[in-house]
Amino acid sequence: MSNQPKKTIANNKKAYHDFFVDETYEAGIELLGTEVKSLRLGGVNLKDSYCYIEKGELFVCGMHISPYEKGNIFNRDPLRDRRLLMHKKEILKLHGLVGQKGYTLVPVSLYFSGSRVKIEIGLCRGKKLYDKRESDAKRQANRDIERYSKNMRSE
Repeated sequence: MSNQPKKTIANNKKAYHDFFVDETYEAGIELLGTEVKSLRLGGVNLKDSYCYIEKGELFVCGMHISPYEKGNIFNRDPLRDRRLLMHKKEILKLHGLVGQKGYTLVPVSLYFSGSRVKIEIGLCRGKKLYDKRESDAKRQANRDIERYSKNMRSE
């Protein structure tokens, strides 16, 4: 990774709710025309997106980039599949891991690294309902502890 400052565009909170994120990978993303301008305005939704590998190339599907207001005829389809840029060796490694039972590739966050748009992909395993409940209970307990300790400090 480079030491350039990262400016987060969007996070996929649903990914952490629905999946265990085992590993994360950074990839570039191939964008056309006015899509970068729309990203600078924050017009992106990663909620129901996922990644797939086809013919040795990595794609993101279901990522919605809102059309740029002043883009008129240059705007592209907001839900089109976009190619992700990674080294061939990394893509083949991911292809092998996704072939295993229960693994999927989910976009976790989208950010600017310098002037380039990067996407962070998580290698994820699906959570069962009881896992989600357990995560929610831990999060709530941590909030309660934090709230209690904050009240104790202020008294």
